[in-house]
Amino acid sequence: MITIDNIKIRLKETIKHSGKTQKEIAEKLSVTQSCIAHYVKGDIVPALDTFANLCKVLDVDANDILCIND
Repeated sequence: MITIDNIKIRLKETIKHSGKTQKEIAEKLSVTQSCIAHYVKGDIVPALDTFANLCKVLDVDANDILCIND
């Protein structure tokens, strides 16, 4: 079953293993570095449009983060 907690974990792992800094990601998404830090902590999840753009920036399939392929 897909849960928000699983999605938060995948998002956190994907950001950490991207090879990009939180600052770089934030700049590409036009959000604050603090916002990216909250995604990594699992405090919040991005809005749908931000999530889609984040997937592009990280070059990752959204289905992987959303646990669709499990």
